[in-house]
Amino acid sequence: MPPSNIHTGKLSRFISLIKQSLRGGEHDYTQGSIRTAIILLAIPMILELSLESVFAVVDIFFIGHLPNSSSAIQTVGLTESVITIVYSVAIGLSTAATAMVARRTGEKNKEAAAHAGMQSLIMALIVSVILSITGVIFAPDILRIMGAHEDVVKEGSGFTRIMMGGSLTVLLLFLINGIFRGAGDAAMAMRSLWLASLLNIILCPIFIYGIGPWKGFGLEGAAIATTIGRGMGVLYQCRSLFGGKSSISLRKEHFKTDIKVMKTLVQIAWPATFQFLIASGSWIVLSRLVAETGGTTASAGYQIAIRNVVFFILPAWGLSNAAATLVGQNLGANQPDRAVKSVMLTAKYNAVFMTAVMLSFVFFASPIISIFTKEDTVRQVGAQALTIIGLGYIFYGIGMVMMQALNGAGDTKTPTWISFFSFWLFQVPLAYLLVQEFRTGIEGIFICIPDAETLSAVAAWIYFKKGKWKKVKI
Repeated sequence: MPPSNIHTGKLSRFISLIKQSLRGGEHDYTQGSIRTAIILLAIPMILELSLESVFAVVDIFFIGHLPNSSSAIQTVGLTESVITIVYSVAIGLSTAATAMVARRTGEKNKEAAAHAGMQSLIMALIVSVILSITGVIFAPDILRIMGAHEDVVKEGSGFTRIMMGGSLTVLLLFLINGIFRGAGDAAMAMRSLWLASLLNIILCPIFIYGIGPWKGFGLEGAAIATTIGRGMGVLYQCRSLFGGKSSISLRKEHFKTDIKVMKTLVQIAWPATFQFLIASGSWIVLSRLVAETGGTTASAGYQIAIRNVVFFILPAWGLSNAAATLVGQNLGANQPDRAVKSVMLTAKYNAVFMTAVMLSFVFFASPIISIFTKEDTVRQVGAQALTIIGLGYIFYGIGMVMMQALNGAGDTKTPTWISFFSFWLFQVPLAYLLVQEFRTGIEGIFICIPDAETLSAVAAWIYFKKGKWKKVKI
């Protein structure tokens, strides 16, 4: 066969796989080609998290063009830093749901998988009520704790109140997608984020600036648009989850409190929640330190940079989620060697992607930041932060796959300890040491981020290679 026909045949098969991954449907990820399994899971997961990352940049883009944008950007950044606590809880519950649903799916027990999914949903509803009420009542105090000046507190409390009050949509969006991912239905998770993101893009300028004679709500409009977009995404998820239109279907008989299953979910979820709380908490401390060291302008530049960092990290995290599903299902099918091969191949793909992103940040940081602000001082700080943080991207990619693989196996405690050591015993003390003792200014804070992420990646890699995660029972 001529080489051109061989290449055409490979391209045709790849395109066919892409179409299959986007359509979704049932597939046995414990059999057949590992490369095919990764593609079928990873493409919708990458698109899913890419669209979640759109939330991080759409708001900041439109808000960045408001009058007095530095204060508005700082409000959004500081609020999002605190909302990462909500994300941490959501990701923790989602991780537990993915691990358990994937394990039961690998065992070919769909009823047990659906039952576990419902128990995680009940837990999410309870937690979201507590978080929402707390956020609505203490919104101004949250901004003050984060180091915002009183004018920023006055202007931004409404935004913070709406975003924290919408915690339910964040929790459910993450959790239900975790259930879908565990069942191997990554396409359904992707479509819900498509809907939520598209609505956010459409509604954001309308609610911020208004349309026609309607003036809009300014900064608060961004929070309203985001919450509505996420809420509609959740409704779409529920339509599929309870309507029997996905590979996992919940019914009313599953809506019974099962203490035994909930206990298992909590055992997996609390370390996963703390794992991300530890990471996000360190980001909150760094955000406050930047605000204290460099003021409002430096904080605004840093927040824009972080939004772009998140924009490119989330797709890589999507690829890492594919590893978590493959590990969970293959352990359920009693195929640990296949789980290892899946993780190593996924890590290779993620490293290649993140290397490309790293080069983009190093060479094009200033043009990227210029998209979001026209203020020179804000742009300079943002470009500097993006360049320095971007230097560690290849390690972020490998570390995420290793950590998610352990989470997918149900071993959420090990990544939690790795995160605690890397971020709280290394990153945060080093940042204060560089700023306060060596007088490096905000540059020292930026340097600490790739250093800590690299340490975390190396530790996760070493532990994964030891293989103790293969023996975890859930």
